[in-house]
Amino acid sequence: MLLERDEVWGAGAVAAAAARAGSGRWMLLAAEAGMGRTVALDAIVGRQAADGAMRVGRARCVPEESAFPFGLVRQVFPEDAGIPFSVPSGPDEQRVFHRLVTRLAESAAERPVLLAVDDLHHADEPSRRWIGYLARRIAGLPVLLVATECLDQCDPTPLPPATGTAVALRPLSAPAVTRIARAAGLGAEQAATCVEAGAGNPALVRALVADLAEGPLPRPATAPARSRYRDTVADWLRHRADPRSRHVCLALAVAAQGDAPAAPGLLDQVADLCPHRRPPSARSVRRLGRLLRHPLAREAVLAAAEPGEAAALHARIAGLLDEGGAPATAVASRLLHVDRPGEGWMARSLAEAAEEAARSGRVAEATAYLRHALSGPLPPARRAGLTLRLGALELPHSATAGIRRLRTGLELHTDVRDRAAAAPALSAALVAGRRTGTALSVLHQAGRGTDDDELVQVLQTLAALISSHDAVAWRGAVARLHVLAPTAPVTIEPLVCGLITEYEAGAGLCSAAEALGRVRQRLAAPVDPRLRTAWLGSAATLLQWADHLPEARDLADTYLPPAPAPPDLTDAGTQCLLSVRAEAALWAGDFDRVVTENAPLVAASAGQGVRLPHLAAMVATAHLEAGRRDEAWEVLAGPGPSGTDSSWEWNELRHARALLHAADGDWQAALDDHLACGAGQSARDFVAPFATPWRSGAAFALVRLGRRREAREFAEEELRHARTWGTARTVGRALRAYAAAVGGRLAVDSLTEAAELLRRGPAPVELVETLVDLGRARIEAGNGRKGRDALREAHAVALGTAVPAEAPGTGGPAPTGRLTGLVEEALREGRVRGGSRARTGCPALTAAERRVVELAASGQTNAQICAALHLTRRTVETHLTSAYRKLAVTRRTQLAAVLAREAEHTGAPLPSPGTQAGQGEGRGRGVLRRA
Repeated sequence: MLLERDEVWGAGAVAAAAARAGSGRWMLLAAEAGMGRTVALDAIVGRQAADGAMRVGRARCVPEESAFPFGLVRQVFPEDAGIPFSVPSGPDEQRVFHRLVTRLAESAAERPVLLAVDDLHHADEPSRRWIGYLARRIAGLPVLLVATECLDQCDPTPLPPATGTAVALRPLSAPAVTRIARAAGLGAEQAATCVEAGAGNPALVRALVADLAEGPLPRPATAPARSRYRDTVADWLRHRADPRSRHVCLALAVAAQGDAPAAPGLLDQVADLCPHRRPPSARSVRRLGRLLRHPLAREAVLAAAEPGEAAALHARIAGLLDEGGAPATAVASRLLHVDRPGEGWMARSLAEAAEEAARSGRVAEATAYLRHALSGPLPPARRAGLTLRLGALELPHSATAGIRRLRTGLELHTDVRDRAAAAPALSAALVAGRRTGTALSVLHQAGRGTDDDELVQVLQTLAALISSHDAVAWRGAVARLHVLAPTAPVTIEPLVCGLITEYEAGAGLCSAAEALGRVRQRLAAPVDPRLRTAWLGSAATLLQWADHLPEARDLADTYLPPAPAPPDLTDAGTQCLLSVRAEAALWAGDFDRVVTENAPLVAASAGQGVRLPHLAAMVATAHLEAGRRDEAWEVLAGPGPSGTDSSWEWNELRHARALLHAADGDWQAALDDHLACGAGQSARDFVAPFATPWRSGAAFALVRLGRRREAREFAEEELRHARTWGTARTVGRALRAYAAAVGGRLAVDSLTEAAELLRRGPAPVELVETLVDLGRARIEAGNGRKGRDALREAHAVALGTAVPAEAPGTGGPAPTGRLTGLVEEALREGRVRGGSRARTGCPALTAAERRVVELAASGQTNAQICAALHLTRRTVETHLTSAYRKLAVTRRTQLAAVLAREAEHTGAPLPSPGTQAGQGEGRGRGVLRRA
């Protein structure tokens, strides 16, 4: 189907008619490659020489013969032995030209001649001059000269306009291409592909139509590799294009690769990279540039490239971009195609691009740049630095690969001081992989290899920080810090003091006020750069423990990379700051922030060898508070079992697991995890309740299990340690646990004190829980108005921590979360109690009456009940009298049977028989008393 060529056929008919009438003409079909020059030439010959109207002489020029004089002329006059094989001098050449034209005239006198010359641009120079000579004398001859010429490879041959015309073969229009595609049965989308990837080139359009008739492009990996379109492009590049055109096409295809389009200026520069003498025409560069915008065209061109061609062009383009100040990622994306980048600027660009990609959260891209940089020759120090950075980026996604890379980077350093400086990175990575013992060994070996006393002290202090992940090593490290503290250099002393204060705070040896005083006077002190993040991590930890949450978060946010850049887990201080940032947000009730900032890292590292129990605990607790218990359990499963690892992080995870068990109503499992958490904390001398209030949790579980005496022991011990630390959150939380354990008037008093304390600090979770308990206790005591006031206050605070969710039927956000649900349930209960209430049976008992009845049923005397619940004897007697009436009993011995019948119907646990004042089961207390 020859479309949009009417102009060509008309010009050919006019020229042929004139030639047959004795007035010869020339016609030059000029076009780019693939535009159908040969097809048009054949069509003209077929139309004008039909029925023998004209004798046809044919010649086709090829690049292999372009250096042989008169190669084209010999094809026209194959039997003429007088044609020279060398270039004659000026007059001699004229005689040859004249003789050949005369011979052509003699032949044309018998019958008009149509001389068809294909690919004139490949003709040798003497033959081209003869064509010009003929064109100037053709007017008086019955000869039609029709020649084709490729504009990609030369400008049009200058022929006299008086005797002929040049006709351009223009690209097919979009409607014409669409018509061709539709005629072949292709759909609209496939026709659009033909328009875009064919660029109006008939040869490419035909090939595309044939390919698309067999299925979409590009082919899946399992399909046959053959593509007519690709073959057409490859055939032109390998067999038809001259070296200059081939190079320009490859250069433009390479330049057009990538996500972003190449700048127009770059296309011109790339074209100038052509090593051939004559530069390509601007028109040719623009045309090829338009074609190669389509990925199918680029793929076809690059598939035809010889090994190394594209890589060499990528290297040269990268050099142009680097010299022009292009972004590092633009340069590096080219260098990825270069085998073993061997120049210094290449490694620099790849390293810069890696940092740029990492800052944007594109870690896989960053690691690809660094791996490629390391594939080339590098100075040892540079190779070590890039290897360490690559290990840091790989670590969260593969602990094995990251640690192996870091160890290699460490070993690449030949200088002892350099090795010692690199050791902390490997050590921190090993901690993230829960290999604390090996981490400490790395630091100790590095310290033994240097005679730099200050460097040794730096490593010793960092080793103390790492030791906090090992219960046994931590005690010894703190002892060594006490020895170091009096003589520590001024730039090391802040971290030494911070770590000692962390130990003393956990051991109950100092108050929050004392810890704050130590931290604040050192925040502006000079710190060794090698210890900077470690000191800030320690300072932020103490600020968080002391409930100065904004300051703690500010320190963390200042030195942690902004999202989406990954944190550097090869920095032990960064690990601390991550923990502080997460827990400070959790304590402040900002549950969404906890998940947003930490869930991606926890999820990415899950199952990859990097285990982050503390961050997992924070994310799981935030999910729990947001009402997403299934997600919370899933996150807690991520780090796997602790094994022999005694890091403090596992205690945080056990505490979070206990909270989840409590939320599920599995109080025995909750108690077991609280006790396991306590055992882990006690092993490291950590008795303070500000981090993991496991005694309070155990007390609540024991109350639910009917073991109130043990609950009181835990609560009293918790309250004693909480008052030592002295923050509102810690004391208020302990008072709430104490209230749950003791009940009665003391409970109301304790809860009232706790609420007053918690209103002063940033402790929304603890305040809501305390207000709910206070509201319920007041309602049980008969003070419904004040009780409901406390519940409404709790509701207002809970709404501030609630996570928005879609309200059913409205499409609008409705607050949800554990605290909101807790308060709303209490409000419903309060309203019910203010209305109709059961008058008989166990449901009619108040909470105070219930506690007295349970103790009486277990065999305790009135005096023992008074001591246990801190009630007067008259109050106990009043409760028992009321309970006898509601339960329809007359004797104390009947109480146990009534409670047993209720337990059968409800599944509630019975009070432990024989549990009297001064006695207790003492479950697990042999270990826990050390806390």
